[in-house]
Amino acid sequence: MKFNERLKEQRNKHKLTQKYVAEQIGVTLRAYQQYEQGKYEPNIEKLIKLADLFGITVDFLICHDVDLS
Repeated sequence: MKFNERLKEQRNKHKLTQKYVAEQIGVTLRAYQQYEQGKYEPNIEKLIKLADLFGITVDFLICHDVDLS
């Protein structure tokens, strides 16, 4: 799964609108839509806000599986 797919999945899981999420992380609706379309990716500050909003880790949001064993 790619970041933009996970982002949309989490938004839908939490039954949030694109506009609401955009407002919560401090970007325009168009900017957020471009994140979901895979055209752009947010900076680390916005990634942290998104992860906090959805109650997940940044690693999970960006589809990064860490094997520390």
